[in-house]
Amino acid sequence: MRIMRKKWLWVLTAVVICLLVVMLALPFVKGPPENRVAVVDGSSITKADFDREVSIVEQRLMNAGKPLIDSQLSKLKKEVLERLINRELLYQESQRTGIKVRQAEVNEKLEAMKRSFSAEADFESVLKEAHLSEVELKAQIERGLAIDEFITGKFVEKVTLSEDEVKAYYESNSESFKQQEQLRASHILIKVDPQEDRSERTSARMTIEKIQQKLRQGEDFAALAKEFSQCPSSSNGGDLGYFAQGQMAKPFEDAAFALMPGEISDVVETTFGYHLIKVNDKTPETVMAFDDIKDGLKRYLTQQKVQKEVVLYVQKLKEQATVERYLTEGS
Repeated sequence: MRIMRKKWLWVLTAVVICLLVVMLALPFVKGPPENRVAVVDGSSITKADFDREVSIVEQRLMNAGKPLIDSQLSKLKKEVLERLINRELLYQESQRTGIKVRQAEVNEKLEAMKRSFSAEADFESVLKEAHLSEVELKAQIERGLAIDEFITGKFVEKVTLSEDEVKAYYESNSESFKQQEQLRASHILIKVDPQEDRSERTSARMTIEKIQQKLRQGEDFAALAKEFSQCPSSSNGGDLGYFAQGQMAKPFEDAAFALMPGEISDVVETTFGYHLIKVNDKTPETVMAFDDIKDGLKRYLTQQKVQKEVVLYVQKLKEQATVERYLTEGS
């Protein structure tokens, strides 16, 4: 289910979990306007901190194959600035309501971050690249936890959702709860690079055809995969597990989904080389039963309600606050 793949992250507080990926602004300081991009009720957002977050978001988009053109970058910068302003407003509210974060909780989060790295040197390298000290990082963890506690107390614990509301959503969004047809297949691969010369390709083709002949003579597919296949799946007899359409190379997928369980394909060529495919099982498209997903769906819909309420609340805070923006074209 596409919806249930979404992670349980509260709006504007995801920084607590992925702080090393999308940084909050560092402790706010006073300074000349050219060193600041905004001031929120007296607390400054520095240009250096703003630039860091813009850079991180740009890199994330680039890694996803979505590099920005100049006009998009200008829009992104405005969005990043507003997010930083929103975070500061929420943090200030958390402090007005007397929220205090225990240092033990901060240290626990910090240690969890460190454990996600294979070595502490890797963790320190990430901090260095982000121009952050561990002390500054701890300060930001504390701010993030304060925001999280504020949102939980003010919104999350007060949001209610009846089973009838959940059921109505389920029934009106049935397409979201469909599970695609899947099949379980094994394959035997003889690798060959598309750029290899004709003799190499011919040799690989002859090899796969000899294996195909062994299969026609009744030899076991899994045993032949273990002996000849050049894919890591060979250790499992070529078993690739279950997959749906859109997850494999198209020629491989087209051939596999045309087979019935127990059938073996003819030789299939992809950019990886030559394959023989055996389908072991097929599961038809189904709709997930409401009783199986209602608890998870309720959590998701509760999250959506909280997000909407937080957005409206921050907008009211922004209208009541004194917010000075110094971001200019080319900043």
